[in-house]
Amino acid sequence: MYCLGLMSGTSVDGIDAALVKITGTELDLKINFIAGITHCYPEKLRHQILEVCAEQKLSMTEFAQLDEAIAFSFVEAVNQLKNNNTPIELIGSHGQTVFHRPPEKDELGYSLQLGRGAIIANLTKIPTVNNFRVADMAAGGQGAPLVPKVDAYILSHPNHYRCVQNIGGIGNVTYLPPRQEIDWENKVMGWDTGPGNVLIDLAIQKLTNGQKTYDKNGEWAAKGTPNQSLIKQWLNQEFFQKEPPKSTGRELFSVEFLEKCWQESLAYQLSEEDFLATITDFTAASIADSYGQFIKQPINEVLLCGGGSHNLYLKQRLKQHLPQANILTTDEVGMNADYKEAIAFAVLAYWRFVKGVPGNLPKVTGAKQPMLLGDVHLPL
Repeated sequence: MYCLGLMSGTSVDGIDAALVKITGTELDLKINFIAGITHCYPEKLRHQILEVCAEQKLSMTEFAQLDEAIAFSFVEAVNQLKNNNTPIELIGSHGQTVFHRPPEKDELGYSLQLGRGAIIANLTKIPTVNNFRVADMAAGGQGAPLVPKVDAYILSHPNHYRCVQNIGGIGNVTYLPPRQEIDWENKVMGWDTGPGNVLIDLAIQKLTNGQKTYDKNGEWAAKGTPNQSLIKQWLNQEFFQKEPPKSTGRELFSVEFLEKCWQESLAYQLSEEDFLATITDFTAASIADSYGQFIKQPINEVLLCGGGSHNLYLKQRLKQHLPQANILTTDEVGMNADYKEAIAFAVLAYWRFVKGVPGNLPKVTGAKQPMLLGDVHLPL
């Protein structure tokens, strides 16, 4: 079946659209990547999304308009691929996260993704599955990360212990034991590791007064020297000590968090390059520290995906923190690193709409049971 996955993450860089052919179900799942594009939001819309993520208040009218504007942008992304490739039979749309609150004690969590599935289905004339996180959260789960089950069936190795590390705005990991291990599927783990690109991007915007939005290839950070005392201090943040299941977002790793880091760095009189190197190494250190705390086996390979997989300095620092692991990208094992998250939501839609297969792993999210994920919208 030809399925299109749509994903816009916490970096709000744009909408990744990945067209794949999917066959099989779980252990026999096969993915053939056909085409992918990244559709940029109009700058005004991107700015508004970021403001809402930073808790700017909206009237209900403004909220509805934002929801619809995001959906229209998702439709534009579909149309870019729809006109030039194999006919699309199903869409899986993650939508745009604007708020995420993990569950606390006896309270259910809450996660909000905008970009109405009904609009996408009716304007594209293609069945659409969206709103993937709410079913898991209704069962007491974190609603994140949702990609580990997909990772397990397409990226696990017969003999190697692997970590699939997505570095989007927020970082998340899937730990994959070798398939030869007894009961390997029940040993799969996953959680949000903390900041991915979000603090790096915010630091770039701060240092350039908004003239730049990211550090291309990590070139600016590579000119500096990370301050390990600050990194050690920042790793004391409560989130990093909490055991999985756990998830996070811009609500924690925010402009305010970066400003706190900046103020604490002033005592060390860091150059701009040193501050950026320190923020970048903080992401790498948080990933490695997370593995060290929660994974008991030596890791053979770390497979990177997402925008952060292009940050050469970040990869260098990650290798420094994980010297025994081979640091690769998912491209090197046959899965497109730029579109892997979008591909995952194509698979989740396929499982929901075609196969009736639960998409969550309760051990990963903390849900009480496996759940069918996503709301189905049929075109009129």
